[in-house]
Amino acid sequence: MKALVTGGGGFLGGAIIKLLLANGVSVRSFSRGDYPELRALGVDCLRGDLAAKDAAAAACRGCDIVFHTAAKVGMWGRYEDFRRTNVDGTAALLAGARSAGLARFVFTSSPSVVFNGKEVDGWNESAPYPGSFDSHYSESKAHAERLVLAANGPDFATVSLRPHLIWGPGRNHIVSNIVEGGRAKKLRRIGDANKLVDSTYIDDAAAAHWCAAQRLAPGAPCAGKAYFISQGDPRPNWDLINLILGASGNEPVTKTLSYPAAYAAALAMEAAWLLASFSDEPPLNRFILRQLTTAHWFDISAARRDLGYAPSVTIEQGLEKLKAWFNSGGY
Repeated sequence: MKALVTGGGGFLGGAIIKLLLANGVSVRSFSRGDYPELRALGVDCLRGDLAAKDAAAAACRGCDIVFHTAAKVGMWGRYEDFRRTNVDGTAALLAGARSAGLARFVFTSSPSVVFNGKEVDGWNESAPYPGSFDSHYSESKAHAERLVLAANGPDFATVSLRPHLIWGPGRNHIVSNIVEGGRAKKLRRIGDANKLVDSTYIDDAAAAHWCAAQRLAPGAPCAGKAYFISQGDPRPNWDLINLILGASGNEPVTKTLSYPAAYAAALAMEAAWLLASFSDEPPLNRFILRQLTTAHWFDISAARRDLGYAPSVTIEQGLEKLKAWFNSGGY
C-alpha cells in the first residue's frame, strides 16, 4: 500500500508518516515546504500548492489512500486565506483522489466545527454544525468536512476525524503557545473558570488515523461519518496547562484576570490588530476567551466502536514523555 499524507512536515502529519512506515506502508508527502528529514526516512516528498488542482491530482497518482492533515490553522486572518487552503485545497484533493482511482480518504477535521460558544459536556457526533461560526478556521474546516463526507459513495469511502487539542513531544502549536506564554509570564487564568477539556496525545491521534484507514471501505460503518477523538480523559483546562508548563520546567499560572477585563482586552486587541493590519494573531481574542472559559469534552464511544480506536497512553505517561523531550533539549 502507498499512502499520500498532506502536511507531512507538520506535527500530526509527521507522526502519521512514522506510524505508516512502521507498519510497512510506502509514503508520499505533499507539502508546501521542504522536509529533508522525511526524505531521510525514505518518504517520497512532493512540494506544491494544495489548492492547485493539477498538483493535487499529481500527488494522488500511484497512491491507494489519502491522509489529509494539511490545513491553515489559527484564530486570526482573512477568511479568503483559510478558504483557499482548507476548502479549495480539500476540494482539489478529493477530485484528484477520485480521478486517480483511490478508494479511501481520511480527513483530519476539528471539534471546533460544532462549537457554538456554549458548554460542550460530553457531546457526541449528533451535535449539529452551528448556524454561525466565531472563527474563520472553524468555518472553513466545517465546510471542508461537509465536502469530504458528501464525497463518500459506493466506490469512494471517506471518513473525518476530529481530534481535540493534540499535544506531546515535538514542535506543535498548542504546547509552543503554552510554554512561550509561561516563560514570558503572560498567561492569566480567567476569573475562576476551570472547565473540563479533552486532549489527544500525539501518538494516539496518529493511531486513530491508522485505525480509520484499516476499517475504512465503501459501505463500512465508518464510511461517510465524522468521529471525535481524544484520550477520553477530560481534565480542568488550567490543570492541564499547568501540567504542561511543569513538564517544560516552568512555574504554574496563578495570576487571574476577571472575565469582564479579559473580554475588554480581547475587543481592544482585535480592534488594534484590524486597524494596523497585523498578520500575526493578537495575544487574546474573543474566540480564545470562549475556549478558555467553556467546557470542551466529547463522547468517543463511536470511535471506539466503529474504528476500533482505544487510547494507549495516559495523560500522566504522555507528560513524562513530554518532560523527557524537554530535558533532552527538544525545545
